[in-house]
Amino acid sequence: INSDNFSLLKHLPPYVFSVVNEIKYKARRSGEDIIDFGMGNPDQPTPKHIVEKLLESSLQGKNHRYSVSAGLPKLRLAISNWYKRNYDVDLDPDEEVNVTIGSKEGVSHLMLSMLSPGDVVLVPDPCYPIHGYSVLIARGEVRGFNSTENSSLLENIKKGLETNPKPKALIISFPSNPTTQTVDLDFFYEVADLAKKYSVIVIHDFAYADLCFDGYKAPSFLQVPIAKELGVESFSLSKSYNMPGWRVGFCCGNKDLLAALARIKSYLDYGLFTPIQVAAIKALDEGDEFVNEIKETYEARRNVLVDGLNSVGWSTEMPKATMFVWSKIPDSLINLGSLELSKRLLTEAKVTVSPGIGFGEYGEGYVRFSLIENEHRTRQALRNIKKFITSQ
Repeated sequence: INSDNFSLLKHLPPYVFSVVNEIKYKARRSGEDIIDFGMGNPDQPTPKHIVEKLLESSLQGKNHRYSVSAGLPKLRLAISNWYKRNYDVDLDPDEEVNVTIGSKEGVSHLMLSMLSPGDVVLVPDPCYPIHGYSVLIARGEVRGFNSTENSSLLENIKKGLETNPKPKALIISFPSNPTTQTVDLDFFYEVADLAKKYSVIVIHDFAYADLCFDGYKAPSFLQVPIAKELGVESFSLSKSYNMPGWRVGFCCGNKDLLAALARIKSYLDYGLFTPIQVAAIKALDEGDEFVNEIKETYEARRNVLVDGLNSVGWSTEMPKATMFVWSKIPDSLINLGSLELSKRLLTEAKVTVSPGIGFGEYGEGYVRFSLIENEHRTRQALRNIKKFITSQ
């Protein structure tokens, strides 16, 4: 068997982050203490009341059978109630809500359901990698638009929509991973106008909806009155509720797109383990207090990291949202490039970051810090980074 003959794998680019991860794992195996700001993997436990609900439900034998691919009706109702409570958006839980096995699975299966080979999807650059990879996996073609500056976002999207062949869909994500960019509701109205004019489907990844700071509240694309005519929005419980390994997400909006997604999923999975869905209901219905605590943890870590970077001469803006800090490489280090700098920080400062180039062409010149280390270890990392900078 020769995997070189597998055509899909030929079209998937090398996963840049694996280069840094390999060095990190090797260092840890040799006993080195690596302070890890790399992968966005929450380090805190899932709130106790959610875990207790999982345990209670898992003891019931009836819950060990196959579940429902589109999600339990009560979970879909909890999702629609979550939208109504937080965004005053009305959703039909039967036709406008679909439970997914995390947001990555949801976006990937949606692409499989709606794309034909060669269909073009307009994707931010830089972006969360699955936004582009899901298109390639579905045998579509990715067209990137420069998403680094808010002032030119709409113009760059418009230019992308006007090129041939015409894109079938547009993927956006705010608050953004990796860039931490935020937008207001007016932006979504503008996107909706463009989508209607150019007959393009909108997929909005809303994974960081809850992790907003300094009084900012992220708007939902579905707050635009015509949004459900134009596309869907996805969300994940991974970050807001410290539930990354549970793989609970959902996709809401246009009923025709969701019917297509549900049909594909019916061939590929039987849905999440029922006790996980029952616990997810508990999270959505009664988890607001814990979401606020989780948000405050990330805000405190953000403050320590960004203030510390600025104090050592690494100029960095304070993000309004997400669990990341997107930082432009200092002029004194820019010649290294983001991948080489990430490798050097790991080997010389014992600090892991994600190279910007791993998120797209326009990510070069930046690195991403994930706020997954406590404040004490963050301060230690800053001391190490300061030594690294002064030694160059």
